[in-house]
Amino acid sequence: MHITRIPEHELEFTAIRAQGAGGQNVNKVSSAVHLRFVIAASSLPDFIKERLLALKDQRISKDGVVIIKEQTSRSQEANRQDAIARLLVLINSVAHTPKARRATKPTRGSQTRRLDGKQLRGRVKALRGKVTE
Repeated sequence: MHITRIPEHELEFTAIRAQGAGGQNVNKVSSAVHLRFVIAASSLPDFIKERLLALKDQRISKDGVVIIKEQTSRSQEANRQDAIARLLVLINSVAHTPKARRATKPTRGSQTRRLDGKQLRGRVKALRGKVTE
């Protein structure tokens, strides 16, 4: 399952001033964005909600709220889009269910190749000993 969009009413944006260097623009323009997304109240399938809440991610609070701070761009709208993209990456990381692994045994050919290689290495190492006459 791959999530491509989240309904706008489930996202809460707060404009804040960006941190770091940037001169006068940083001091007077609130271009950075805080994105808040409440997992329990979202329209995501239940199994994705459970996996998100089970994640040990610092962006997910104990209350089950994803908080993403985005301040890479000088534009507030670009920061909004980047924050949504980061949220989708987080959601899709748990939406993918890995294929179940089945235990297999090594083939007879691979076992004999492994043992032949071990014998060869042993013979090479045996020749490295002291020379006795």
